[in-house]
Amino acid sequence: MVNRSNPRSTVARSITDHSPRMEPIFEVEFRMCMPDYDALMPAIRIVRRTSLPAAEAWRRLTDWERHGEQVPLTRTAITTAGPTRVGTCFTARTGVARVTFDDPMEVVLWRPPAEGSAGLVRLEKRGRVVRGWAEIEIRPLPTGGTEVRWREELWLRGLPRLFDPVVAAAGRRLFARAIDSLLRG
Repeated sequence: MVNRSNPRSTVARSITDHSPRMEPIFEVEFRMCMPDYDALMPAIRIVRRTSLPAAEAWRRLTDWERHGEQVPLTRTAITTAGPTRVGTCFTARTGVARVTFDDPMEVVLWRPPAEGSAGLVRLEKRGRVVRGWAEIEIRPLPTGGTEVRWREELWLRGLPRLFDPVVAAAGRRLFARAIDSLLRG
């Protein structure tokens, strides 16, 4: 029997006391079938420790032109006047002969490490092919040396989401190699 004051309820009897009880017929919860869009992007997380002081690790890891030297078939060109700051733009061009693509980036956060505090730089990828962001965090360690945390989320336009795990794995290998080389000098 449907209660006329609430057509979405029914009258039910309790097993123990046989008194009527109101219960909803439906309890519907709507949820998105897809996860948050950012959750779909390949996550690259790399942590390295070095005996370098934080200022030197920062200098080496934010030398954008040297980044291109660490990635096969890639050159990096800074397109704004130095020194690096918020608004600095540079492009990593990867490819051979006429088969190339550009990965233009802009520095959107620039906070070099200070005495005893961490430094953080955030890059936004603004290209037609490569999109996403990267962060490099430099943390001085209490025992000396530095911890480097590289975080990156990226996707390649035109590549089906099915390939995100492959892109993330390749990115982790490529960027780990680049970080290790840059920290070595």
